[in-house]
Amino acid sequence: MNFPLIKISIHQQQLYLLLDETTTLTYPISTAKNGVGQQQNSGCTPLGEHQICEKFGENFPINSVFVTRQFTGEIYDAQLAKQFPQRDWILSRILWLDGCESGFNQGENIDGVCDSRSRYIYIHGTPDSEPMGVALSHGCVRMRNVDVIDLFDKVDVGTKVLISLD
Repeated sequence: MNFPLIKISIHQQQLYLLLDETTTLTYPISTAKNGVGQQQNSGCTPLGEHQICEKFGENFPINSVFVTRQFTGEIYDAQLAKQFPQRDWILSRILWLDGCESGFNQGENIDGVCDSRSRYIYIHGTPDSEPMGVALSHGCVRMRNVDVIDLFDKVDVGTKVLISLD
């Protein structure tokens, strides 16, 4: 087994970072409100083996706001939240996931596009007012900002991410 390794449990709403055979860090998360699924436009969190294909946000301040992986110049706060109440906030850091299973979470299948990367599935920060341990995202894996920064600093592009129901 290669380390570090990320395991995401949908049922437990937890992300486990395995640093080696004996060291595991655990973070609360929020996956998709629509449940699990691979298809484009499903609003679901995809299952299976993934890897981090790109990282965004290094050295930006906590609560930095990103749109299409670009820093907007904004820092999230209550006033900004009131100004844009419908925004799906992507904050602090982004770990972009690429599916590794052709026809399941990579490329296409009989039902259409099932590609996690082209679906823009991320592990990213979210406002601290959003609950963790409850599935509420639009497909991504949401984390507390301090947690996603910690995770970001411990993993590299190419790190394996296994998303399962357990």
